Amino acid sequence: MSQLERVGVSLDKDLLSQFDALIASQGYSNRSEAIRDLIREQLSQEQLAKPKTQAVAGIFLVYDHHSSELTNKLTELQHHHLLHVIASTHIHLDHHNCLEVIFLKGTVQEIQELGDRMAALRGVKLSRTTMMATEEN
Repeated sequence: MSQLERVGVSLDKDLLSQFDALIASQGYSNRSEAIRDLIREQLSQEQLAKPKTQAVAGIFLVYDHHSSELTNKLTELQHHHLLHVIASTHIHLDHHNCLEVIFLKGTVQEIQELGDRMAALRGVKLSRTTMMATEEN
């Protein structure tokens, strides 16, 4: 376990009240853990701004499974990037729509490029790539 260091922070009473309400609604038992999580999130976001940062991600796609050749193109892209694709899952939302989630690892740049290519395929209705940095600062 790393060494802990105590720090003091001055906050406006109203701001602290709002923060306490927020962290209570999210289930935090104390301010320290909430502040640590906020710091970790900001540091991770800084890392994700660097294209060569190692990351893990989920590419979420909603698409019409009746679109000609779309599933084949998605499968082909995943096979072409086999070293980056960890797993994928396919869910039927209704008669026309499916949700595909592809889990990847690689650099921010590689993941974003693959996410963009998948999003641009004809028949994809919605797409979102969510990343988390795996490198330490």
